[in-house]
Amino acid sequence: MQLGDLNRIPVIIGSGQVNDRPATGAEGLDSLGLMIAAAREAAKDAGGGLLEQTDWLGIVNQISFPELTGTLISGIKDALSIDPGFARETPSPTGDSPILLINEAANAIGEAKASIALIVGAEALRTAGMRKKEAALAAQDAPAAKKGPYPKRTPVQPEPRHLFGLHTPTDVYPLFENAARDSFGQTLEEAQAESGEIWAGMSRVAAQTESAWIREPRTARQIIEVSADNRPIAFPYTKFQVANAAVNQGAAVIVTSLAAAQAAGVPDERIIYVGKGAAAHEAEDPLMRPDFASSASMNVSLERALELNEIGIGQIDHLELYSCFPIVPKMARRVLGVDASRQITMFGGLTFGGGPIGNYMTHAAACMVDALRKSGTNGLLFANGGYATHNHTILLTKTPQPEGTFPQEFDFQAEADATRGEIPAMELEYEGPAQLETYTILYDRSGVPKQGVIVARIDDNRRTLALVPATDRQAIERLSAAAPGLVGAAGQVSKAGTQGHWSFD
Repeated sequence: MQLGDLNRIPVIIGSGQVNDRPATGAEGLDSLGLMIAAAREAAKDAGGGLLEQTDWLGIVNQISFPELTGTLISGIKDALSIDPGFARETPSPTGDSPILLINEAANAIGEAKASIALIVGAEALRTAGMRKKEAALAAQDAPAAKKGPYPKRTPVQPEPRHLFGLHTPTDVYPLFENAARDSFGQTLEEAQAESGEIWAGMSRVAAQTESAWIREPRTARQIIEVSADNRPIAFPYTKFQVANAAVNQGAAVIVTSLAAAQAAGVPDERIIYVGKGAAAHEAEDPLMRPDFASSASMNVSLERALELNEIGIGQIDHLELYSCFPIVPKMARRVLGVDASRQITMFGGLTFGGGPIGNYMTHAAACMVDALRKSGTNGLLFANGGYATHNHTILLTKTPQPEGTFPQEFDFQAEADATRGEIPAMELEYEGPAQLETYTILYDRSGVPKQGVIVARIDDNRRTLALVPATDRQAIERLSAAAPGLVGAAGQVSKAGTQGHWSFD
C-alpha cells in the first residue's frame, strides 16, 4: 500500500493511565494533578521525548473541582512545559468527549495543522468528597469556617422532569431499560439475566486490568440480586449495575503523524492507526425521544463507522461498548449483531473499570491500544454520553491507513434526524386516561421505595409524567413485578399540586 505523505497519517503511539487511592482526602490528587500524571505516563509509553513537542491539546472537562474549569489548559501547559498552537477544553464532560477529541486530532493531522496531539482527562470525585468531609469535620471545631474550601457549582436550571424526581442519569436510564425490555420481548427475569451476563463479563475483564478501579469479579447473580452491599438504586438497577463515579482516575493518549512517530523511532509494532469515526446525537432532554427502546443516532454512529472503514463486525477483534448502564450496550449490541456473551470492554466498564464522568473512553482507548499491540488487528470504540444522547464510534487498527483518510467528516446528524421517528409533545397539565409507556421506582439509601415515576401516552399521542406515591403499595408492587403487559397498561392521571399522580385501572 502506498501511504503517501506520512505527515498526514494519524497514529496513536502512547497511552497512560493513573489510579489514585489516597488514605486521606488531603493526600489525593485533584483532577488537574491526575491529568498531568496520566500525560506523563503516556509520554513514557510513547518514548522519544515527543510530549514536549505537543502542538495540539484536547482536554476532557471535569466536574470534581469546579474551580479548575477554565484553568486546565494553562495548568497542563505549565506543568508539562508545552506550548501547543491549538488547545481546547470540552464544554462539558460527556461520555463521547474522548472519542470526539481523537477524531478531531486525527483531522488536524490529516490537514497538516498538527503533528503531535495530547488528549487527556481525569476526575477526582473520591478526593473531592473526602476533602469536603474533612472540611466539614474541621468546621465543627471552627464555626467561622463552615463554608469549606470550594465554591458551589452553578445550580442546574430546573426542568419539568425534575419535579418528578428525574434528576440524574441514574434516575433516567431505567426508563429506557423498562421500555426496551418490553420492546425486546423479554420477561423481567430474561432482561436481568442479560444484564447480569454482560456485567459479570465486564467484572472479569476489570479483575485482569491493572488500571481498573474494582478488581474483584462478580457473578451475574451478585450483580442483579439485591443484597447488603448491592442495594437497589432505581428499578431494575442495583448498585453493581450503575456507573461508579467515586473514583480518582486519569488517562491520556498521544496521537501523532506517522512521520513524527517514525522520526522518534517508535517501533512499527507499537503504532496503532486511527480509523474513521461517525457521530450523531439525540435531543438533550431525555424525554424528547420518539421512544425509549432505540436511538436513531446510536444506530447511525455504529453502522456508519463500520461502513466508512469498509469492515464488518466479524472483523472486529476487540470491542468497547459504552456501559454506564446496561441498556446502552444492550441496544448497541443489537445494532451490531453481537451476542450477550461476547466481551464488550477492554477496561472493565463504568461499574468496575471506573466511571470518571466524561473520561471513561480515554481509559478504554488506552486499553484498546495495549490490546492491539498484543493481538488482533481491529478495535471498535463506541462512546455514549448524556442520557443515551451523544454517540461517537471510531476504529483503531494495525492496518496502515493511507494519506487522504483524514480529514474526514464524522458528523452524521442529518441522517440520524431523517431516520428518527416523531417526538411526542409533552403535556404536564394533563388529567385523564393514559397508557403506561415506561417507568421506574426510585429508592432511598436503605432500599425503601421513595416513589414510582410513570411516563405515559395520551390517546392523541402526547406524553405526560406522573408519580406513584410510596404509600400506594399495590401499584409499587405491580411496577416491581413487571409482569408482561405492564407497558401499555391503562391508568388514570390525576393532579395533586404541581404533579400528576398515576393509578392503574
